Amino acid sequence: MEYSIFDIIGPVMIGPSSSHTAGAAKIGYIAREIFGKNVNHVRFTLHGSFAKTYLGHGTDKALLSGVMGFLPDDERLRNAYQIAEQKGIKYKFDSKDLGEVHPNTVKINMSSDDNHEMTVIGSSVGGGKVKIIRINDFDVDFNGEYTTLITKHLDRPGVMASITSILAKNRVNIAFMKLYRHAKGDYARLVLESDEKIDNCVIEDIKNMDYVDDVTKIDKLVL
Repeated sequence: MEYSIFDIIGPVMIGPSSSHTAGAAKIGYIAREIFGKNVNHVRFTLHGSFAKTYLGHGTDKALLSGVMGFLPDDERLRNAYQIAEQKGIKYKFDSKDLGEVHPNTVKINMSSDDNHEMTVIGSSVGGGKVKIIRINDFDVDFNGEYTTLITKHLDRPGVMASITSILAKNRVNIAFMKLYRHAKGDYARLVLESDEKIDNCVIEDIKNMDYVDDVTKIDKLVL
């Protein structure tokens, strides 16, 4: 196995813990990016080790900071409660067994002023690295280490081919691509990770496709 210097010395972060603080902030940040709206109410359901030690390790402040758009190295993380109150954000933390998932897992239920709602589940898997494992009722698997494109679309012939054709035309190289669906012809989610940045014009082209309901781009997290 190969290791980078960042695997050895850890992520750039406000501590104390790479798993419980930096990883938690990343999960919150990615959840907010997927949601695509300002969060006015959020409930964090903590599982396993997160539930047992979240106060001592600052997991609560890190998660709340993330959904406000703060990255793990942001000095504002320490004042997350005060900032949330200034912004009028309502928040709640509770604990529950979320099943066969990593011990450092959280379920984040978010809502916005226009009553849009979304649930994201993510795990902090060590060294500040994370995995997003569920968006609403779809199981997914990505880590935020690549530029990530997520679509919600109807499962129809040609949709995937059209998306990849738009990316190829714009010289976007695909690193990983996974399709998640419940049944043929139903709604599906595509999670596509790229080595390159994806321009907003590319996102607009995909949004304008037939059968595509929503497209979200999450830029690669660089710390």
